[in-house]
Amino acid sequence: MLNQDCYILAVETSCDETSAAVIKNGTEVLSNLIASQIETHKAFGGVVPEVASRKHVESITLMLEEAVNQAGISLEQLSAVAVTEGPGLVGALLVGIMAAKSLAFALDKPLIGTHHIAGHIYANRLVGEIQYPCLALVVSGGHTELVLMQREGSFDLIGRTRDDAVGEAYDKVARALGFPYPGGPHVDKLALSSEVSEELPRAWLEPDSYDFSFSGLKSAVLNAVNQHKMRGEDGYQAAIARGFQESVIDVVVEKAIRAVKSTGAVQLLLCGGVAANRGLRGALSERCEKESIPLSIPPLAYCTDNAAMIGAAAYLKWKHGEFSGMELKAEPSLSLSSWSIGQTRDPRD
Repeated sequence: MLNQDCYILAVETSCDETSAAVIKNGTEVLSNLIASQIETHKAFGGVVPEVASRKHVESITLMLEEAVNQAGISLEQLSAVAVTEGPGLVGALLVGIMAAKSLAFALDKPLIGTHHIAGHIYANRLVGEIQYPCLALVVSGGHTELVLMQREGSFDLIGRTRDDAVGEAYDKVARALGFPYPGGPHVDKLALSSEVSEELPRAWLEPDSYDFSFSGLKSAVLNAVNQHKMRGEDGYQAAIARGFQESVIDVVVEKAIRAVKSTGAVQLLLCGGVAANRGLRGALSERCEKESIPLSIPPLAYCTDNAAMIGAAAYLKWKHGEFSGMELKAEPSLSLSSWSIGQTRDPRD
């Protein structure tokens, strides 16, 4: 099986991007199409699950067809069909799963249910080799986690957020500062433009903990905004944005570096939608260079949700012959450790 080129058609519909891609041998992106729903959800100030599902239904068939056409291969050349099975919005996941099942059945090709966060992690494989053991810092709209990987396809969660994920905190702070959804890029841009910073707290938790907490920081931002408004002040938004971003970055970077050192990891991977944040990318790169820690960060196109990363992760299952049956279903709370290679899995762990 490994003597021939492997072409995986991958599908990603876990939230509000409909994406289809064809990946060759787990590392070469032949096509990667993304239909964003941002403009649709802006009117609601966030993702509306029912609307997201309907939008996926409208575009998924065309996306699959165009992904294969752009890859320059035929459907018969496909080795497998991969699809995000979780975590994510259950209705959105179901659209992609049903499309992938139908295609895999019609073509008599293997079906590979794929973990969304494993996809974010293995987006790094699209740009270079991954050295093991390594540590993945996952920062996205719904996840903030530190994942130790002793070998390819093994995932040991050593730290997670206890409340808001980084991306959620960014969006909530953005709303408080008057920015539209999605607010993270607006906060990042404003923070980098400010020469002053409002002092805000850092949540370090227990001395030996790799967990995160951002709810207190979010509350501190809301309190600071209200104080400025009560005093009739204006022009405070940039300083708050910078103070908020500095607080997030200080904690996230420090805990990631400490985890690398304590676990013996030989490489640090930055993964997830918030990996596109310029402040975080710059601070982590600078700190890793100072500490002589090899760092991998995917290009911006592979940070946000996309099917190429799902194809890269699915290739691990392909190599080990671990395929899904037609009983595959959406798992909104699918645990990462349960998706490890060779794992006899309870989806919810």
